[in-house]
Amino acid sequence: MKIRIVCTGKLKERFYTEAVGEFMKRLTRYCDPEIIELPDEKVPESPSAAEIALVKEAECRRMAEKLSPADCVIALDPRGKQLTSEEFSALLASLMVGGKSRVSFLIGGSHGLTDGVRSRADEVISFSKMTFPHQIFRIMLLEQIYRAFKIQSGEPYHK
Repeated sequence: MKIRIVCTGKLKERFYTEAVGEFMKRLTRYCDPEIIELPDEKVPESPSAAEIALVKEAECRRMAEKLSPADCVIALDPRGKQLTSEEFSALLASLMVGGKSRVSFLIGGSHGLTDGVRSRADEVISFSKMTFPHQIFRIMLLEQIYRAFKIQSGEPYHK
């Protein structure tokens, strides 16, 4: 299975890139992982609601261009449903059994995802009602994907 993370923004700090690299390396044992980093839009100092909408639209348009109709799309959004690690693992397992060859996780920019991207998604999930920096969230997502595969394999790690 190919697992893609399509996200807005690039990681700059070495400690973030090292953490992402470590989980990407671990995941190669279970799947074919890929991260697609898309540029974020410039946002004015005090943006209006209309300017924020334009930023989100541009960022989400670039995300949508990276998706194929066959992709299973999972949008990460605070309004999505929250899952336990076991439920998340079961979701990935059901997608594999169901014949999905590529799952694309979407992480929006600092202003989130558009309704259009959320409606395109097969699943919309939330890790928490809290807000996280996108750099840290990318690491959290990779860790949960790794944990999901460990759970499916019955291997120690899940605690």
